[in-house]
Parts: sequence; structure tokens; C-alpha cells
Amino acid sequence: MDIQKLSVREIEATDINYIADYWTKSDPEFMKSMGVDLAKIPTADFVKNMLSEQLTQPYEQKNSYAIIWEYNNTPIGHCNINKIIFGEEAYMHLHIWQGSLRKKGAGLQLISRTLPYFFDNFRLQTLYCEPYALNPAPNNTLQKVGFSFEKEYITTPGYLNFEQPVKRWKLDRENYLQLNQSI
Repeated sequence: MDIQKLSVREIEATDINYIADYWTKSDPEFMKSMGVDLAKIPTADFVKNMLSEQLTQPYEQKNSYAIIWEYNNTPIGHCNINKIIFGEEAYMHLHIWQGSLRKKGAGLQLISRTLPYFFDNFRLQTLYCEPYALNPAPNNTLQKVGFSFEKEYITTPGYLNFEQPVKRWKLDRENYLQLNQSI
């Protein structure tokens, strides 16, 4: 994959169907490998309404916020935060929509380019990410980006997940600023 063709941007209304399709039409085995409880996947209309609402809110009021990941100016995934406490912390989630584009080394570049949107727009002091412990790709990528491993524990990390072991990764503002100087 040519990393020069990777880009990131804020979500737009035209992206909503891509994300709804990702959640409602992805391979069930892939979803389970990410720790998703298939019985908890919302309807496409629910996803579309939630994302549409997100577009109209100021940063200080957002419950969720998504960045679109692109390759050659074509959307290929998204990275979002939720559990946002403006000026304090949020939890990040990573999603490449097409299986053929996963595990190609794009995650490192995409996450690095996404971090300024989260830290700057939400004035974050701490960003967490809790991928399924049995899914090595995001865990390896977070370490390469510069996140610090905090702990592994069992929890239900989000409303779409089943109870599972997760690895909690943390990036604080000071380390983000150091990383951002080298990006």
C-alpha cells in the first residue's frame, strides 16, 4: 500500500451510508473477531440517525465523533471516539471497512494523522483505546503509534460488544505533543 495515498478528514453526510453498511453488512465472523456481539448490532437507520446528529453538534456537545480514512481519495474506514469528556478524555475505535485493506500497514499512518483531530478539537488530556485482546492487529499498531500499554482486563468495552478480555492503551497529551512533532 502506498502510504502517500492515505488521507484523513472529518465525517461528512455522504459518509454515513458507508459506516451504516459496515456495521450492518460486514461478515459476522469478522465482527466477532473484533469482539462485537452480533445481537447488539443496531439497524442501519439507527446508525444513520446517530451519525447525522453528530454532524450538527458542536465539539463540546458530541457524544461521538468520526474521522474518515481514505486511500487514493476513496473512503476505506473510519476512526471514532466516544465516551467523550470534553477537555479530559475519550475512547478511540479503529475500523478499516474492506478486509483486503486490513493488515497492510496503513493503520499506523492513519491513526497518526487522526490524532490531531481528537486531541485538538476536543482538547483531550488522555485518549484511550481498548481493542479486543485476541485481535493482535490493533494492539500491535497502537504500540507502534506510541500508545502506552496500561493493562489487560475483562470488560464489556462498548454497547456493541460482548464481555471480553481487552488491552487498554493510553496516550496522554504530553506524549501526543511529542509524537505530533515527529509526524
